[in-house]
Amino acid sequence: MKKPVHLTVLLLLLAAIATACRSNAVPETTEEPVSDIKTVNVGFSQLGAESDWRSAHTDSILTALSKENGFNLTYKNGQQKQANQVTALRMFIQQDVDYIVLAPETETGWDFVLKEAKDADIPVIIVDRRVDVEDQSLYSCWVGSDFELEGKKMCAWINEYSKINNIAPEDLHIVHIQGTLGSTAQIGRTRGLNNAVQEYGWDLLAQENGEFTETRGKEVMASFLNQFDNINVVYCENDNEAIGAIEAIEATGRKVGSDIKNGEIMVVSFDGINEEAMQYLQEGKISCIGECNPLHGPRVLDLINTLEEGKEPEKYNYVPETLFSSVPEIKSVTVDGETYSVTIK
Repeated sequence: MKKPVHLTVLLLLLAAIATACRSNAVPETTEEPVSDIKTVNVGFSQLGAESDWRSAHTDSILTALSKENGFNLTYKNGQQKQANQVTALRMFIQQDVDYIVLAPETETGWDFVLKEAKDADIPVIIVDRRVDVEDQSLYSCWVGSDFELEGKKMCAWINEYSKINNIAPEDLHIVHIQGTLGSTAQIGRTRGLNNAVQEYGWDLLAQENGEFTETRGKEVMASFLNQFDNINVVYCENDNEAIGAIEAIEATGRKVGSDIKNGEIMVVSFDGINEEAMQYLQEGKISCIGECNPLHGPRVLDLINTLEEGKEPEKYNYVPETLFSSVPEIKSVTVDGETYSVTIK
């Protein structure tokens, strides 16, 4: 009579074990699929945060190279010091990132660290300012503006203005607030103005570094106003400098505007990203702004995707740009045989 009892107990134990196993098993339908999307590791060295343009430029790249787009991005702010950027690049190389994005503070001094990146087989994408290196293969490609063309278009606009208003070239008395010396934007925009001065015969009174900042722009303009009493055109290499220059001009009781025949001082600048500067444009305090497009992020994203596909991207990639003006009479300018439209604000 004991055997049936033992058999019953054994069957009950086996049933309990089977039930427990079934309760601990994870149903096949709840398993999460393993993603086959590669995370791309990128190191981004930005030169600093000296202007509204730079902030917009940084935001564009951070947005494009986001986690949602499949990137693991390490961002370093160089604080306007090339040594900090070189240190950042070497850190990226040690981390064995897949790509390096570099917005260089100045053009020179990059040969050694870029060679280190090349030896580590890490492609480097240069953005905004260029690098002056003997071996062009040290970087894969570049994204940015044609800064000399920006300067040429601005000078063509000034020339059109003088012709429309019957102002003799020698009666344009220009002061020039430059950007950070040695930067690609400064080199290109300065070259554009210097060549136009020679071509048209304008009176260039002085040039001084404004460092692309509002504070320095105000200081430089105040110094110019103390030195010269016939200034009627201020050529600023970015909007922040222009805002500072306008503050200095108005502090002396002078008026900014395009009516230089009646004593106004005409201010022109570059960028077109600063809200205050665009408001000044609409008010006529700034007469013309040469757009400098900061939205490089989508271009960088496309270039990395091209490299990921094993393809070779274009070496130089220019972003589209226009001129903004508060003077409605000038609707276009011609540079080197090509006509560019002017957007009236």
